[in-house]
Amino acid sequence: MPPEPTPPGPEHRLRTGSGPPSGSARKETVRRDLQALEDHGLVRRTHGGAYPVESSGFETTLAYRTTMHVPEKRAIARAAAGLLHDAETVFVDEGFTPQLIAEALPRERPLTVVTASLSTAGALAADPHMTVLLLGGRVRAGTLATVEHWATRMLSGFVLDLAFIGANGISREHGLTTPDPAVAEVKRQAVRAARRRVFAGVHTKFGAAGFCRFAAIPDLDTIVTSARLPAAEAHRYAQLGPQVLRV
Repeated sequence: MPPEPTPPGPEHRLRTGSGPPSGSARKETVRRDLQALEDHGLVRRTHGGAYPVESSGFETTLAYRTTMHVPEKRAIARAAAGLLHDAETVFVDEGFTPQLIAEALPRERPLTVVTASLSTAGALAADPHMTVLLLGGRVRAGTLATVEHWATRMLSGFVLDLAFIGANGISREHGLTTPDPAVAEVKRQAVRAARRRVFAGVHTKFGAAGFCRFAAIPDLDTIVTSARLPAAEAHRYAQLGPQVLRV
């Protein structure tokens, strides 16, 4: 089994104006370096900075994700949890935004939650109205989630009312992607098992594509993201089938 890629810490978010105060020449050097990294597919530039691009050899950790875009992720999670409606059986994906969705689910009625995430299972297990089914398998150190055939075999036996799905990247051309084939297979099986499928993720995931595709945009019923995704781009995704909510 190949070792999991070494993930970055919060210091791996680069800011174009955060280097030593040595004048405009140094800032221009930083900008050129960022452009070179972007040209090689290693970062995605944003206004005032850049973020690492996840690939088959590089993936951020759950700890890192808990430090980025937190207010947006909480707003997305609240909106996604509001889509529960009459669902009684729910899959909650690994990742920080899905974990926030799980924590935002209503607690006043019985609900069965299936998850690969140890963090999500731990957050819900003590609730008397929640029945939590933790998928078996190998635990990935960076995300604290289970993968491989134990997890997919359990999922294959379920028919779920709703799945809250995360992804490392989402694009109209490549659909939903993730760097790790084992993770992709768990997500793919969850998409197959669910009657309704909701993707929840911040605007920085849009336009990005990872190594392993596990779902297409038309497979989704709803996309929930932040208002920082341009309305025109949201409309392009909606034309492929799902409702797009910007919050």
